[in-house]
Amino acid sequence: MRPTVNNPLDSAEFSRDPYPLLAALRARGPVQRVRTGNGRTTWVVTGWAEARAALADARLSKDTARYFADRPGNRRLAPAVSRTLLATDPPHHGRLRRLAMKAFTPAAVARLEPRIRAIAEELADALAARGSADLVEEFAEPLPITVISELLGVPEPDRAAARRWSHDLFAAAAPDTVDRASHALSNYMTRLIAARRENPGDDVLSGLIAARDEADRLSEAELGSLAVLLVVAGHETTTHLIGNGMVALLQDDALRSRLRADPGLLPAAVEEFLRHDSPITLATFRFATEPVDLGGARISAGEVVLVSPGAANRDPARFVAPDEVRLDRPGGHLSFGHGPHHCLGAPLARLEARIAFEVLLTRFPDIRPAVDTWDALEWRRTRLMHGPAGLPVFLGP
Repeated sequence: MRPTVNNPLDSAEFSRDPYPLLAALRARGPVQRVRTGNGRTTWVVTGWAEARAALADARLSKDTARYFADRPGNRRLAPAVSRTLLATDPPHHGRLRRLAMKAFTPAAVARLEPRIRAIAEELADALAARGSADLVEEFAEPLPITVISELLGVPEPDRAAARRWSHDLFAAAAPDTVDRASHALSNYMTRLIAARRENPGDDVLSGLIAARDEADRLSEAELGSLAVLLVVAGHETTTHLIGNGMVALLQDDALRSRLRADPGLLPAAVEEFLRHDSPITLATFRFATEPVDLGGARISAGEVVLVSPGAANRDPARFVAPDEVRLDRPGGHLSFGHGPHHCLGAPLARLEARIAFEVLLTRFPDIRPAVDTWDALEWRRTRLMHGPAGLPVFLGP
C-alpha cells in the first residue's frame, strides 16, 4: 500500500505559493493520498492527464447531498451554497445547466463588451486621479463584481455586502465564518428573487425566474442556489485571474510592452495567465461511487478526490518549462475544468480579463509594483483559490 503523505494544503505557505508543494506531491506520483485536518484522508490529483480524466469521470460524483446523507457533520452551510450546480451530477446537472446557460453563450457575452469596457475605463479614471492604487481592491475586484451584479440586478448599495459574503465563503480554517456568510448571502438572494418576481427587470435573475425548458422550470431552491453560485463564481475567479495576470506582467517589462504594442496577443495572454497561475488551485470535492484506478492509485468507493487544476497546468509531462509565461503555447489548461462541469461563465471571464489587461496596460504604461520585494505581497488565505489579497502599484513615472 502507498504511504500516506502529510497534508500541506492548509498552510499559509500553500496559500502564498502552492506550486512547490503541489510539485512535490506530483513527484511522488500524479495521484497521492494526503491527510486532512480532521484526521481523515483525501486523494489529490496533480498530473494533467489524470486530472483531465478525473474531471470527466462519472464515477467521481459531485453530489454532496448524497455523500453526506449518512455522514452527519457539525457544519451549518446554507443549502443554497452546499447544493449548487457544482454539487450535482448528470442528468440533474445537465437540466440545471440548460436552464442557466442562455445568459452565458458566447453571443450573449459578446453583447456585454461595451458595458464591461465602460466599467473598466471608469475604474481606471479613478485610479489615474490618484497615481497609486491597490489593483485588487480598486480594479480587479470591482470590475467583475459590478458586471455580475448588473447582470443579476443586484442594487449598487448591496454590492459591497455581497462581495464581503462571497469572500468569507472561502475563508481558510474558519468554518463558522463560512457558515454565517453562506446564510447571509442565501437569505439576501432569496429576498432579491422575491423582489424580481414582483417587478421583473431586464436582468439575468428575472430571466432565470421565467426560464423554461419545455414544461420544466427552476424550483425556488434551484433559483436560490443558482443565484448564489453566479454571484460567487461570477467574480471571485475573475478577480484572481486579473490579479495573478498583473503579478506576472509587473515582473516582465518586455511582455508588458509587447502586449501594449499588439493587443491582438491579449487572448493568448489570458489563456497563458489562466494556465500559469490558475485562479482555482483545487476544484471542489468529488467522491468515488465505486473503485477507481487513476494514475497508479486505487481509489476506494466513498473516498474523497480533489483535482488540482493549478498543479495539472504546471505538469511538465504536458507543458514545456511550465513555470514560465509563454504566449506561444498550445492550449489545454484545465482552469475552467473539463467535462460536464466545464465553467459556464468561461466566455465572460475571458472577456473581462482581456478588457482589464488592455485598459490597464494602455492607460498606465509606466505601472510598477509598490512593494519592495514580491515576498512582501499578501495572498488570499484559502486553499481552493490562488490570488493576491492586495496588489499595491504606482501608476505613473
